[in-house]
Amino acid sequence: MRLFDRTCLSGLVGAGLVAGALAATPVVARQQQEGPIDLTAQARPAKPAPAPMPTPAPTAAPTATPVPAAPSVPVTAAVPTGTATPVIEAPEALPVAHWTQADAQALLAAIRGIGTEGLFARDYEPAALSAAIKAGEGEPLDQLASRLFVWLAEDLRDGRTPMPARVQWFAIDPDQDNHPNAQLLAQATETHDIKGVLASLAPKHPDYALLKDMLGKTKDPKQIAMIRANMDRWRWLGQDLGLQYLIINVPEQELRLTVNNQVIRSYRAIVGKPGKTATPQLAEQVKNVVFNPTWTVPQSIVVGEGLGARLIGNPKQALREGYVATKSADGTINVVQQPGENNALGRVKLDMPNEHAIYIHDTPSRQLFAQPQRALSHGCIRAERATELAMTMAILGADLPPETAVEYNLSGKYTKVPMLKPWAVYVTYFTVARDVNGMMRSFTDLYGRDAPVIASFAQARQLHTSQRKSNEAVIKLDNPL
Repeated sequence: MRLFDRTCLSGLVGAGLVAGALAATPVVARQQQEGPIDLTAQARPAKPAPAPMPTPAPTAAPTATPVPAAPSVPVTAAVPTGTATPVIEAPEALPVAHWTQADAQALLAAIRGIGTEGLFARDYEPAALSAAIKAGEGEPLDQLASRLFVWLAEDLRDGRTPMPARVQWFAIDPDQDNHPNAQLLAQATETHDIKGVLASLAPKHPDYALLKDMLGKTKDPKQIAMIRANMDRWRWLGQDLGLQYLIINVPEQELRLTVNNQVIRSYRAIVGKPGKTATPQLAEQVKNVVFNPTWTVPQSIVVGEGLGARLIGNPKQALREGYVATKSADGTINVVQQPGENNALGRVKLDMPNEHAIYIHDTPSRQLFAQPQRALSHGCIRAERATELAMTMAILGADLPPETAVEYNLSGKYTKVPMLKPWAVYVTYFTVARDVNGMMRSFTDLYGRDAPVIASFAQARQLHTSQRKSNEAVIKLDNPL
Protein backbone atom coordinates (compact mmCIF):
# COMPACT_ATOMS: atom_id res chain seq x y z
CA MET A 1 0.00 0.00 0.00
CA ARG A 2 1.31 3.44 -0.88
CA LEU A 3 2.12 5.86 1.92
CA PHE A 4 -0.36 8.36 0.43
CA ASP A 5 -2.66 8.17 -2.57
CA ARG A 6 -2.45 10.81 -5.27
CA THR A 7 -5.43 12.78 -3.95
CA CYS A 8 -3.89 13.06 -0.51
CA LEU A 9 -0.53 14.07 -1.93
CA SER A 10 -2.08 16.70 -4.17
CA GLY A 11 -3.62 18.26 -1.08
CA LEU A 12 -0.38 17.89 0.85
CA VAL A 13 1.73 19.76 -1.68
CA GLY A 14 -0.25 22.99 -1.65
CA ALA A 15 0.24 26.56 -0.52
CA GLY A 16 -0.28 26.38 3.23
CA LEU A 17 2.98 24.98 4.57
CA VAL A 18 5.29 26.75 2.10
CA ALA A 19 3.45 30.02 2.55
CA GLY A 20 3.70 29.53 6.28
CA ALA A 21 7.41 28.88 6.04
CA LEU A 22 7.98 31.97 3.93
CA ALA A 23 5.98 34.07 6.38
CA ALA A 24 7.67 32.39 9.36
CA THR A 25 4.45 31.84 11.29
CA PRO A 26 4.76 30.98 14.99
CA VAL A 27 4.53 27.52 16.48
CA VAL A 28 1.03 26.09 16.92
CA ALA A 29 -0.30 23.27 19.04
CA ARG A 30 0.01 19.73 17.68
CA GLN A 31 -3.75 19.27 17.39
CA GLN A 32 -3.78 22.20 14.96
CA GLN A 33 -1.05 20.66 12.81
CA GLU A 34 -2.33 17.23 11.94
CA GLY A 35 -4.50 18.03 8.91
CA PRO A 36 -3.41 17.82 5.25
CA ILE A 37 -1.31 20.71 3.96
CA ASP A 38 -1.92 22.62 0.72
CA LEU A 39 1.19 23.76 -1.17
CA THR A 40 -0.01 24.19 -4.77
CA ALA A 41 0.05 28.00 -5.03
CA GLN A 42 3.80 28.13 -5.53
CA ALA A 43 5.60 29.14 -8.70
CA ARG A 44 6.56 26.38 -11.10
CA PRO A 45 10.33 26.37 -11.66
CA ALA A 46 11.94 23.87 -13.97
CA LYS A 47 12.52 20.35 -12.65
CA PRO A 48 15.95 19.72 -11.23
CA ALA A 49 17.55 16.72 -12.83
CA PRO A 50 17.32 13.87 -10.32
CA ALA A 51 20.39 11.82 -9.61
CA PRO A 52 20.39 8.23 -10.94
CA MET A 53 19.67 5.35 -8.61
CA PRO A 54 22.90 3.95 -7.18
CA THR A 55 24.02 0.50 -8.15
CA PRO A 56 24.24 -2.04 -5.34
CA ALA A 57 27.80 -1.56 -4.06
CA PRO A 58 29.50 -0.87 -1.22
CA THR A 59 37.87 36.54 10.04
CA ALA A 60 41.30 37.41 10.73
CA ALA A 61 41.62 39.05 14.18
CA PRO A 62 43.50 42.30 14.92
CA THR A 63 47.06 41.86 16.09
CA ALA A 64 47.31 41.75 19.88
CA THR A 65 50.06 41.09 22.35
CA PRO A 66 49.79 37.62 23.91
CA VAL A 67 50.31 37.20 27.62
CA PRO A 68 50.88 34.02 29.60
CA ALA A 69 47.65 32.31 30.56
CA ALA A 70 46.66 32.06 34.19
CA PRO A 71 47.00 28.64 35.79
CA SER A 72 44.23 26.28 34.79
CA VAL A 73 42.02 24.55 37.34
CA PRO A 74 41.18 21.07 36.04
CA VAL A 75 37.51 20.13 35.96
CA THR A 76 36.60 16.69 37.23
CA ALA A 77 33.36 16.22 35.31
CA ALA A 78 31.12 13.23 35.79
CA VAL A 79 31.74 11.84 32.31
CA PRO A 80 29.86 8.55 31.80
CA THR A 81 31.90 5.38 31.82
CA GLY A 82 32.92 3.99 28.46
CA THR A 83 33.88 7.36 26.98
CA ALA A 84 37.37 8.15 25.80
CA THR A 85 39.86 9.73 28.20
CA PRO A 86 39.83 13.51 27.54
CA VAL A 87 42.84 14.95 25.77
CA ILE A 88 44.06 18.04 27.64
CA GLU A 89 44.87 20.80 25.16
CA ALA A 90 46.88 23.92 26.01
CA PRO A 91 44.94 27.13 26.64
CA GLU A 92 45.32 29.85 24.03
CA ALA A 93 47.35 33.01 24.69
CA LEU A 94 45.23 36.02 25.61
CA PRO A 95 45.36 39.47 23.94
CA VAL A 96 45.92 42.69 25.92
CA ALA A 97 44.45 46.17 25.38
CA HIS A 98 44.70 49.52 27.16
CA TRP A 99 41.94 50.03 29.73
CA THR A 100 40.67 53.34 31.09
CA GLN A 101 39.28 53.31 34.61
CA ALA A 102 35.80 54.04 33.22
CA ASP A 103 35.94 51.03 30.89
CA ALA A 104 37.24 48.82 33.68
CA GLN A 105 34.36 50.00 35.90
CA ALA A 106 31.94 49.02 33.12
CA LEU A 107 33.57 45.58 32.97
CA LEU A 108 33.27 45.24 36.75
CA ALA A 109 29.57 46.11 36.56
CA ALA A 110 29.07 43.50 33.83
CA ILE A 111 30.84 40.87 35.94
CA ARG A 112 28.78 41.65 39.03
CA GLY A 113 25.55 41.36 37.01
CA ILE A 114 26.48 38.27 35.01
CA GLY A 115 24.31 36.01 37.18
CA THR A 116 21.33 36.94 34.99
CA GLU A 117 23.05 35.06 32.14
CA GLY A 118 23.44 31.92 34.25
CA LEU A 119 27.15 32.50 34.89
CA PHE A 120 29.03 33.20 38.15
CA ALA A 121 30.62 36.55 39.01
CA ARG A 122 33.23 34.73 41.12
CA ASP A 123 34.74 33.22 37.95
CA TYR A 124 35.87 36.68 36.81
CA GLU A 125 37.65 37.91 39.96
CA PRO A 126 35.60 41.02 40.78
CA ALA A 127 37.56 41.77 43.98
CA ALA A 128 40.90 41.72 42.14
CA LEU A 129 39.52 43.91 39.36
CA SER A 130 38.09 46.39 41.87
CA ALA A 131 41.49 46.68 43.57
CA ALA A 132 43.26 47.17 40.23
CA ILE A 133 40.83 49.95 39.31
CA LYS A 134 41.54 51.74 42.59
CA ALA A 135 45.30 51.45 41.91
CA GLY A 136 44.84 53.40 38.67
CA GLU A 137 45.55 52.95 35.00
CA GLY A 138 48.63 51.13 33.81
CA GLU A 139 49.97 47.73 32.82
CA PRO A 140 48.57 45.80 35.83
CA LEU A 141 45.04 47.02 35.05
CA ASP A 142 45.52 46.40 31.31
CA GLN A 143 46.65 42.82 31.93
CA LEU A 144 43.95 41.92 34.44
CA ALA A 145 41.00 43.64 32.73
CA SER A 146 41.97 42.18 29.35
CA ARG A 147 42.16 38.68 30.77
CA LEU A 148 38.85 38.93 32.61
CA PHE A 149 37.08 40.49 29.62
CA VAL A 150 38.27 37.65 27.38
CA TRP A 151 37.20 35.03 29.92
CA LEU A 152 33.75 36.54 30.16
CA ALA A 153 33.46 36.97 26.38
CA GLU A 154 34.51 33.35 25.80
CA ASP A 155 31.92 32.03 28.23
CA LEU A 156 29.13 34.14 26.74
CA ARG A 157 30.15 33.27 23.18
CA ASP A 158 31.17 29.61 23.46
CA GLY A 159 29.84 28.38 26.81
CA ARG A 160 31.45 27.84 30.19
CA THR A 161 31.27 24.03 30.15
CA PRO A 162 34.68 22.50 29.32
CA MET A 163 34.75 20.19 26.32
CA PRO A 164 35.31 16.95 28.29
CA ALA A 165 31.95 17.53 30.00
CA ARG A 166 30.11 17.94 26.68
CA VAL A 167 29.46 14.25 26.13
CA GLN A 168 29.05 13.27 22.45
CA TRP A 169 29.07 16.93 21.40
CA PHE A 170 30.28 17.11 17.78
CA ALA A 171 28.58 20.36 16.69
CA ILE A 172 31.38 22.83 16.01
CA ASP A 173 30.52 26.39 17.05
CA PRO A 174 31.75 28.95 14.46
CA ASP A 175 31.40 31.97 16.74
CA GLN A 176 35.00 32.09 17.92
CA ASP A 177 36.07 32.24 14.27
CA ASN A 178 33.53 34.95 13.44
CA HIS A 179 34.21 36.97 16.61
CA PRO A 180 37.75 36.20 17.83
CA ASN A 181 38.97 37.32 21.23
CA ALA A 182 41.36 40.02 20.02
CA GLN A 183 38.69 41.55 17.79
CA LEU A 184 36.14 41.66 20.62
CA LEU A 185 38.66 43.17 23.03
CA ALA A 186 39.72 45.84 20.55
CA GLN A 187 36.09 46.69 19.71
CA ALA A 188 35.11 46.99 23.37
CA THR A 189 38.03 49.18 24.44
CA GLU A 190 38.21 51.35 21.32
CA THR A 191 34.48 52.12 21.28
CA HIS A 192 34.28 52.21 25.09
CA ASP A 193 31.18 50.01 24.89
CA ILE A 194 32.10 47.14 27.17
CA LYS A 195 28.50 46.35 28.08
CA GLY A 196 27.28 46.42 24.48
CA VAL A 197 30.01 44.15 23.12
CA LEU A 198 29.45 41.58 25.86
CA ALA A 199 25.66 41.72 25.44
CA SER A 200 26.05 41.09 21.71
CA LEU A 201 27.53 37.65 22.41
CA ALA A 202 24.48 36.11 24.10
CA PRO A 203 22.51 33.52 22.07
CA LYS A 204 19.74 34.99 19.93
CA HIS A 205 17.38 32.00 19.90
CA PRO A 206 14.02 32.71 21.62
CA ASP A 207 14.46 29.71 23.95
CA TYR A 208 17.53 31.32 25.50
CA ALA A 209 15.52 34.40 26.47
CA LEU A 210 12.81 32.16 27.94
CA LEU A 211 15.40 30.24 29.96
CA LYS A 212 16.87 33.52 31.19
CA ASP A 213 13.42 34.63 32.28
CA MET A 214 12.88 31.30 34.07
CA LEU A 215 16.21 31.68 35.85
CA GLY A 216 15.14 35.02 37.30
CA LYS A 217 11.93 33.53 38.70
CA THR A 218 13.18 30.17 39.99
CA LYS A 219 14.20 29.57 43.59
CA ASP A 220 14.76 25.82 43.64
CA PRO A 221 18.56 25.09 43.47
CA LYS A 222 18.13 21.94 41.36
CA GLN A 223 15.97 23.75 38.83
CA ILE A 224 18.43 26.63 38.74
CA ALA A 225 21.26 24.20 37.95
CA MET A 226 19.20 22.64 35.14
CA ILE A 227 18.36 26.03 33.66
CA ARG A 228 22.01 27.14 33.78
CA ALA A 229 23.10 23.93 32.02
CA ASN A 230 20.57 24.42 29.23
CA MET A 231 21.39 28.12 28.82
CA ASP A 232 24.99 27.08 28.36
CA ARG A 233 24.03 24.52 25.70
CA TRP A 234 22.67 27.34 23.54
CA ARG A 235 26.12 28.96 23.75
CA TRP A 236 27.67 25.78 22.35
CA LEU A 237 25.82 26.46 19.09
CA GLY A 238 26.44 29.30 16.65
CA GLN A 239 24.59 32.55 17.27
CA ASP A 240 23.34 32.53 13.69
CA LEU A 241 21.60 29.20 13.07
CA GLY A 242 20.66 30.22 9.54
CA LEU A 243 17.54 31.47 7.80
CA GLN A 244 15.97 28.01 7.63
CA TYR A 245 16.95 24.90 9.49
CA LEU A 246 15.82 21.68 11.10
CA ILE A 247 16.39 21.29 14.83
CA ILE A 248 15.99 18.02 16.68
CA ASN A 249 15.79 18.04 20.47
CA VAL A 250 16.77 14.49 21.41
CA PRO A 251 15.37 14.44 24.99
CA GLU A 252 12.03 15.77 23.70
CA GLN A 253 12.12 13.37 20.72
CA GLU A 254 10.83 16.09 18.41
CA LEU A 255 11.98 17.62 15.12
CA ARG A 256 11.07 21.15 14.02
CA LEU A 257 11.19 22.88 10.67
CA THR A 258 12.20 26.44 11.44
CA VAL A 259 12.42 29.69 9.47
CA ASN A 260 13.75 32.91 11.03
CA ASN A 261 13.83 31.14 14.42
CA GLN A 262 10.06 30.60 14.16
CA VAL A 263 8.74 27.03 14.26
CA ILE A 264 6.70 26.29 11.14
CA ARG A 265 6.01 22.61 11.72
CA SER A 266 6.77 20.04 14.42
CA TYR A 267 7.27 16.31 13.87
CA ARG A 268 7.59 13.52 16.38
CA ALA A 269 11.01 11.87 16.11
CA ILE A 270 12.50 8.52 16.98
CA VAL A 271 16.04 8.88 18.32
CA GLY A 272 18.83 6.55 19.41
CA LYS A 273 18.50 4.13 22.29
CA PRO A 274 20.64 4.95 25.35
CA GLY A 275 24.10 3.39 25.32
CA LYS A 276 26.29 2.86 22.27
CA THR A 277 23.42 3.74 19.93
CA ALA A 278 22.69 7.12 21.54
CA THR A 279 22.29 9.88 18.97
CA PRO A 280 25.29 12.28 19.01
CA GLN A 281 24.88 16.05 18.87
CA LEU A 282 25.67 17.47 15.43
CA ALA A 283 25.50 20.59 13.27
CA GLU A 284 25.34 19.53 9.62
CA GLN A 285 23.78 20.47 6.27
CA VAL A 286 21.09 18.66 4.31
CA LYS A 287 22.65 18.04 0.90
CA ASN A 288 19.96 15.93 -0.80
CA VAL A 289 16.34 14.93 -0.45
CA VAL A 290 15.99 11.29 -1.55
CA PHE A 291 12.61 9.91 -2.59
CA ASN A 292 12.21 6.12 -2.53
CA PRO A 293 15.69 5.50 -1.09
CA THR A 294 17.66 2.31 -1.21
CA TRP A 295 19.32 1.03 1.93
CA THR A 296 22.76 -0.55 1.98
CA VAL A 297 22.47 -3.13 4.73
CA PRO A 298 25.27 -2.88 7.33
CA GLN A 299 27.75 -5.75 7.50
CA SER A 300 26.62 -6.38 11.05
CA ILE A 301 23.42 -7.72 9.52
CA VAL A 302 24.81 -9.01 6.22
CA VAL A 303 27.43 -11.12 8.00
CA GLY A 304 26.39 -11.14 11.63
CA GLU A 305 22.81 -12.23 10.95
CA GLY A 306 23.59 -14.31 7.88
CA LEU A 307 21.50 -12.25 5.47
CA GLY A 308 24.20 -12.13 2.79
CA ALA A 309 24.87 -15.88 2.80
CA ARG A 310 21.15 -16.60 2.61
CA LEU A 311 20.49 -14.29 -0.34
CA ILE A 312 23.63 -14.52 -2.47
CA GLY A 313 22.80 -17.98 -3.79
CA ASN A 314 19.10 -17.30 -4.23
CA PRO A 315 18.52 -14.16 -6.32
CA LYS A 316 14.82 -14.91 -6.82
CA GLN A 317 14.30 -15.04 -3.07
CA ALA A 318 16.27 -11.84 -2.72
CA LEU A 319 14.04 -10.18 -5.32
CA ARG A 320 10.88 -11.34 -3.55
CA GLU A 321 12.17 -9.84 -0.29
CA GLY A 322 13.20 -6.58 -1.99
CA TYR A 323 16.98 -7.04 -1.90
CA VAL A 324 19.83 -7.17 -4.41
CA ALA A 325 22.87 -9.11 -3.21
CA THR A 326 26.30 -8.99 -4.92
CA LYS A 327 29.68 -10.48 -4.11
CA SER A 328 32.88 -8.50 -4.69
CA ALA A 329 36.22 -9.94 -5.84
CA ASP A 330 37.44 -10.28 -2.26
CA GLY A 331 34.37 -12.29 -1.31
CA THR A 332 32.55 -9.49 0.53
CA ILE A 333 28.80 -9.73 0.12
CA ASN A 334 26.91 -6.47 -0.25
CA VAL A 335 23.13 -6.32 0.16
CA VAL A 336 21.03 -3.35 -0.92
CA GLN A 337 17.35 -3.14 -0.02
CA GLN A 338 15.37 -1.71 -2.93
CA PRO A 339 12.77 1.09 -2.70
CA GLY A 340 9.38 0.07 -1.41
CA GLU A 341 6.94 0.23 1.46
CA ASN A 342 9.01 -2.18 3.54
CA ASN A 343 12.33 -0.43 3.00
CA ALA A 344 14.02 0.21 6.35
CA LEU A 345 14.31 3.91 5.47
CA GLY A 346 10.67 4.20 4.44
CA ARG A 347 9.75 6.47 1.55
CA VAL A 348 12.23 9.34 2.00
CA LYS A 349 15.64 10.17 3.40
CA LEU A 350 17.42 13.47 4.08
CA ASP A 351 21.14 13.18 3.33
CA MET A 352 23.31 15.14 5.79
CA PRO A 353 26.87 13.81 5.29
CA ASN A 354 28.75 13.36 8.57
CA GLU A 355 31.36 11.06 10.04
CA HIS A 356 28.77 9.35 12.25
CA ALA A 357 26.56 8.25 9.32
CA ILE A 358 23.55 9.86 11.02
CA TYR A 359 20.67 11.01 8.82
CA ILE A 360 16.91 11.65 8.93
CA HIS A 361 14.53 9.20 7.32
CA ASP A 362 11.06 7.71 7.19
CA THR A 363 10.20 4.29 8.60
CA PRO A 364 7.76 1.49 7.72
CA SER A 365 7.00 1.17 11.46
CA ARG A 366 5.03 4.40 11.72
CA GLN A 367 2.96 3.12 14.63
CA LEU A 368 6.00 3.74 16.86
CA PHE A 369 5.43 7.51 16.68
CA ALA A 370 2.39 7.05 18.92
CA GLN A 371 4.61 5.91 21.78
CA PRO A 372 5.47 8.54 24.40
CA GLN A 373 9.05 7.23 24.71
CA ARG A 374 10.71 7.00 21.29
CA ALA A 375 14.40 6.39 22.01
CA LEU A 376 14.33 3.27 19.85
CA SER A 377 16.76 3.62 16.96
CA HIS A 378 20.42 2.79 16.41
CA GLY A 379 21.30 6.47 16.25
CA CYS A 380 19.60 7.77 13.10
CA ILE A 381 16.54 9.99 13.38
CA ARG A 382 13.20 8.81 12.06
CA ALA A 383 10.69 11.57 11.38
CA GLU A 384 6.92 11.43 11.65
CA ARG A 385 5.15 12.48 8.42
CA ALA A 386 8.53 12.26 6.74
CA THR A 387 7.10 12.53 3.22
CA GLU A 388 5.54 15.88 4.06
CA LEU A 389 8.84 17.05 5.56
CA ALA A 390 10.88 15.88 2.55
CA MET A 391 8.51 17.51 0.05
CA THR A 392 8.62 20.80 1.96
CA MET A 393 12.42 20.66 2.03
CA ALA A 394 12.59 19.91 -1.70
CA ILE A 395 10.16 22.72 -2.57
CA LEU A 396 11.80 25.36 -0.36
CA GLY A 397 15.41 24.21 -0.59
CA ALA A 398 15.67 22.83 -4.13
CA ASP A 399 13.00 24.91 -5.94
CA LEU A 400 11.18 21.70 -6.84
CA PRO A 401 7.67 22.24 -8.24
CA PRO A 402 5.05 20.69 -5.95
CA GLU A 403 3.66 18.47 -8.74
CA THR A 404 7.17 17.16 -9.34
CA ALA A 405 7.56 16.30 -5.68
CA VAL A 406 4.33 14.28 -5.91
CA GLU A 407 5.56 12.60 -9.08
CA TYR A 408 8.89 11.62 -7.58
CA ASN A 409 7.27 10.25 -4.45
CA LEU A 410 4.69 8.14 -6.31
CA SER A 411 7.15 6.87 -8.91
CA GLY A 412 8.53 4.19 -6.60
CA LYS A 413 11.94 4.91 -8.13
CA TYR A 414 15.06 6.13 -6.34
CA THR A 415 15.27 9.89 -6.97
CA LYS A 416 17.85 12.18 -5.36
CA VAL A 417 17.12 15.92 -5.41
CA PRO A 418 20.19 18.07 -4.58
CA MET A 419 19.53 21.05 -2.32
CA LEU A 420 20.21 24.41 -3.95
CA LYS A 421 19.95 26.49 -0.76
CA PRO A 422 21.76 25.92 2.56
CA TRP A 423 19.62 24.03 5.03
CA ALA A 424 21.26 23.35 8.37
CA VAL A 425 20.37 20.51 10.73
CA TYR A 426 21.03 20.80 14.46
CA VAL A 427 20.80 17.64 16.55
CA THR A 428 20.64 19.14 20.03
CA TYR A 429 20.17 18.03 23.63
CA PHE A 430 18.01 20.33 25.75
CA THR A 431 16.36 19.04 28.91
CA VAL A 432 14.57 22.36 29.52
CA ALA A 433 12.98 23.85 26.41
CA ARG A 434 9.72 24.77 24.70
CA ASP A 435 7.39 21.89 23.93
CA VAL A 436 5.21 21.57 20.81
CA ASN A 437 2.64 23.89 22.37
CA GLY A 438 5.22 26.61 22.97
CA MET A 439 5.36 26.06 26.74
CA MET A 440 8.64 25.79 28.62
CA ARG A 441 9.04 22.42 30.35
CA SER A 442 11.61 19.84 31.34
CA PHE A 443 12.32 16.58 29.51
CA THR A 444 13.81 13.30 30.67
CA ASP A 445 17.61 13.25 30.49
CA LEU A 446 17.67 10.20 28.20
CA TYR A 447 21.43 9.77 28.07
CA GLY A 448 22.45 11.19 31.46
CA ARG A 449 24.19 14.18 29.87
CA ASP A 450 23.06 16.80 32.39
CA ALA A 451 25.26 15.54 35.24
CA PRO A 452 28.66 16.34 33.65
CA VAL A 453 27.52 19.85 32.72
CA ILE A 454 26.08 20.60 36.15
CA ALA A 455 29.20 19.14 37.80
CA SER A 456 31.43 21.45 35.76
CA PHE A 457 29.48 24.49 36.99
CA ALA A 458 30.21 23.45 40.56
CA GLN A 459 33.95 23.54 39.80
CA ALA A 460 36.17 26.58 39.23
CA ARG A 461 36.11 27.90 35.69
CA GLN A 462 38.49 26.02 33.39
CA LEU A 463 40.56 27.84 30.78
CA HIS A 464 39.34 27.53 27.22
CA THR A 465 41.53 25.52 24.86
CA SER A 466 41.66 24.94 21.11
CA GLN A 467 39.40 21.86 21.43
CA ARG A 468 36.17 22.43 19.45
CA LYS A 469 34.24 19.18 19.89
CA SER A 470 34.21 15.94 21.84
CA ASN A 471 37.27 13.74 21.29
CA GLU A 472 35.31 10.57 22.02
CA ALA A 473 35.50 7.78 19.47
CA VAL A 474 33.18 8.18 16.47
CA ILE A 475 30.81 5.25 16.11
CA LYS A 476 29.06 5.00 12.76
CA LEU A 477 25.48 4.34 13.77
CA ASP A 478 24.24 3.36 10.31
CA ASN A 479 21.66 0.71 11.21
CA PRO A 480 18.15 2.23 11.31
CA LEU A 481 16.46 -0.96 12.47
